[in-house]
Amino acid sequence: MKATLSQFEDFLIDKKIAVIGAGISNRPLIRWLYPKNGNITVFDMMKGDDERLRRIQSDFKHDGIDLHWSTGDRYLDELTGYDLIFRTPRMRTDLPELVRERKRGAVVTSEIALFMELCPAPLYGITGSDGKTTTTTLISLILQEAGYCVYTGGNIGTPLLDQIEKIRSTDRVVLELSSFQLMDSLPVVNHAVITNIIPNHLDFHRDFPEYIDAKKNIFRSQGVTDTLTLNANDDVSSRFIGEPSGRTRFFNAKDLGNDVTAWRGAGALYMRRSPCSQPETIIQEKDVLLPGSFNLDNVMAAAVTTADDVTLDAVRAVAKTFKGVAHRMELVGEHDGVRWYNSSVDSSPSRTMKTLAAFRERNERPVLIAGGQDKDSDYTGLGAAIVSTTSKIILAGQNADLIEDIIRREADVAAVDIGSLTLIRVDNYEQAVNEARKLASPGDSVLLSPAGTSYDKFHHFEERGNYFRRLVHDL
Repeated sequence: MKATLSQFEDFLIDKKIAVIGAGISNRPLIRWLYPKNGNITVFDMMKGDDERLRRIQSDFKHDGIDLHWSTGDRYLDELTGYDLIFRTPRMRTDLPELVRERKRGAVVTSEIALFMELCPAPLYGITGSDGKTTTTTLISLILQEAGYCVYTGGNIGTPLLDQIEKIRSTDRVVLELSSFQLMDSLPVVNHAVITNIIPNHLDFHRDFPEYIDAKKNIFRSQGVTDTLTLNANDDVSSRFIGEPSGRTRFFNAKDLGNDVTAWRGAGALYMRRSPCSQPETIIQEKDVLLPGSFNLDNVMAAAVTTADDVTLDAVRAVAKTFKGVAHRMELVGEHDGVRWYNSSVDSSPSRTMKTLAAFRERNERPVLIAGGQDKDSDYTGLGAAIVSTTSKIILAGQNADLIEDIIRREADVAAVDIGSLTLIRVDNYEQAVNEARKLASPGDSVLLSPAGTSYDKFHHFEERGNYFRRLVHDL
């Protein structure tokens, strides 16, 4: 359901507002809300003497924003009697405190859900287990190349609610949407994309069906003219055909459905706008700057999704020049003839397997630095992928035991002698970088691909990647 900004501002009058979490997405939300209604209490599990919390509070006070705070271990004890509650994205919607307040009559929402409700421009939304950020960025750049004013945000790290007053109906908005953000949201997404769905975030979701159900919210409010782009090679999401109310499009499919499709063949990417139309060449595969077969999927998904708004010239121009997104196989430096790659975004075994496949396609055998926090992931296939790509492995992080175990169990499957591997365990990234420096020779590469989340030592994967980048630059 869409609402106008003025309708929401009328709704805010005399409301008691709670904002749960003083993180990246909610701080701009607070700054935007405060002039409209200053009766805001911020709830955060950080303790009162936490340096980070003190800096956040000081920044707000410096800007004349006077807030109420509830912090520490029992920070939600005072969550009662509020009219409007904004949850932090990584908070379950069935938390007892939220359920209680919702039953009492409170509106429980999030920054991204409110933005999507108020957004006056056509909305592109991208979700999936892998490839979300790259596909989101490709779509944004393609729309910009075609001449649109584009706003990009969501899970990609840029909250947009504080820019809502500037967005016009002729602009385009592109959002990366996680399962956390979609759990309690039914947005009207004009052009939705689901890149793929595999078991992920099962440390947060109750089970895989709940994770799938959250992803489906991206298309549940669509109308007949809206579009949903699906990956025909994905076992889960390809079965959604027939569920959306709007038009369904496919990539990795030559003859499927009755709308736009894209596929690979004879060294090129092709697209057909309808079953009766002639195929068009999107681009030759060799001309796509980003390495890896999965990035060809991302280009096809972006071409199919933007087909109503742009010509293929815009797609080609971006595909030929786009170097990738930070923390995704990002070349962060070269030292003594060794190339260092940061793929901190690889927070699951499946992400690491795709990154390793891209290195194999380029005939590179990098020194691998892996390890992070486990999220109840399935590690099947990771060991074989690692030993098929490299013999030099450095493990650090909470899930190091799980990675080493799968390497030892799958080495035989990959016909690799476990004794031929150099397998090193370290306590931190400083040690990992030093060990990788010893193992790598001129002409080699070093790859950070954790196969786990960053929460064992960092606030998010960007912080982890930036830390790795600094260590490399210090060389």
